[in-house]
Amino acid sequence: MNYKTKEGILDLSKLTRLYPASIVEFNGETAEMSLEWTEMNEDKVNVLRYVLIFDFTPQGEDTKIKKTLTFQTRDELIAELQKVSKLFS
Repeated sequence: MNYKTKEGILDLSKLTRLYPASIVEFNGETAEMSLEWTEMNEDKVNVLRYVLIFDFTPQGEDTKIKKTLTFQTRDELIAELQKVSKLFS
C-alpha cells in the first residue's frame, strides 16, 4: 500500500512502526522525545518541531531505515497521523 506524502511516496506494506515525536531543545541539547514526555515537560523545553517517524527497519536488523515527516505544529502532526491511521482501519 502506497502513501503519498510531501516528501514522496512511501510503501506502507513494509512499515514496522509509526510514531509521533517532537524535537526539543533543553539546556542547549537537541533531542527527539515522545509527545507524552514533551507535554509533561512543556514548561522546561523549547519545541523546535514535530515529526512523524515511519520506521521500515526489519525485525532484528541493526541498520535503521526511517523516513521522517516534519511539521511546525502539533495539530499538523496529528492530522497527518490520523490520515495514515485510516489506511489501517
